[in-house]
Parts: sequence; structure tokens; C-alpha cells
Amino acid sequence: MQVKTLSNQINTSLWRSIAAIAVFTAITAVAARITINIGPVPITMQPLAIVLSGLVLGARGGALAQLTYVALIALGLPLDANMKGSLVFFGPTAGYLLGFIPAAFVTGWLTEQFALKSWWGHFLAATVGMMVIYLVGAPWLALYLNSWSKAWTLGIFPFILFDLGKAVVAAGVAESGKYWLNRPQ
Repeated sequence: MQVKTLSNQINTSLWRSIAAIAVFTAITAVAARITINIGPVPITMQPLAIVLSGLVLGARGGALAQLTYVALIALGLPLDANMKGSLVFFGPTAGYLLGFIPAAFVTGWLTEQFALKSWWGHFLAATVGMMVIYLVGAPWLALYLNSWSKAWTLGIFPFILFDLGKAVVAAGVAESGKYWLNRPQ
């Protein structure tokens, strides 16, 4: 029988958290490759990865996964949907990209604060996370296009149904993701 010390448990928990953050960073990068170009802002699977990172990793872990993703792009890696690397921060999607971080945080925070363990609770948290992406991304797009109506037409309206579908999927798999992350060794 192996005796686990508190130090070993903390060390294992830390490494598991780091690995989970790295996995969600990678999932977000892969989700960027699933793209439908419809205008200045493409439809991607990234919002699913973002809210799922918050639902599974919590506020801090989800935000750290997205911060790592954005930092890798800022360093020049072409992990964004259009494979531009750091140049993406000068384009129409920069606000959305930066919105990934608070979106994951808010999604995770809602889940933690209200112990949202039901499908509906996860769906609500994921939907609010999607709205955060819009709230950060659309103003940047409006500045870029010099028009609030174009920002609505090109940067929010076409995404609503797709993102609600992504929130449905995230809500459906969140508890499985939490179980996988916290499963006994």
C-alpha cells in the first residue's frame, strides 16, 4: 500500500491542473481550424472550447488556458483562425480573441459560485460566456468597421444560433470533463 503525503498530493494536483490547462489551450487552437469564413469574423468552434474550459477547469483554470492561447498568438504562433499570428491583433477579430479570456473566467465563475451541476446551469453559464465574447469583440469590430450596425450584422447576429448550439454541447459534456479531470488515480 502506497502512502501519499500531502506534498505528493499537492504536486500531483498541480501537475494535473497544468496539464488540463495545456490540453484546453490545444483544444482551442484545434477549434480555430474548424472555420467557416462568412465575412470579417469567421464562424469557428473556438467558443465551444472557451466555455468548456471555464465549465471544466473553473474560472482561473479556464482563463489561464485562454490566456495561454492568446499569449502564444501574441508571440507569433499562427494559432488563430486565419493563421495570422500576432498580426491578428490589428484586425477585425482582435476583440473577440481578447474576449476569450474573460469569457472563460465568467463561465467558470458562474459555475463555481452557483454550483451549476445541472445541464441547464451549465447551459446558462456557457450562454453568458458567449455573451462576454460578443461584449468584448463587437466594440472592437465596430471601431474597425467604423459602424455599430455593421458590427451587429457581421459580428453578432450570424453567430447567435451557432453559439447557442455550442452552449448546448458544452453543457452536455461539462460534467464528463470534470469527472475526467478529477478522477481518482
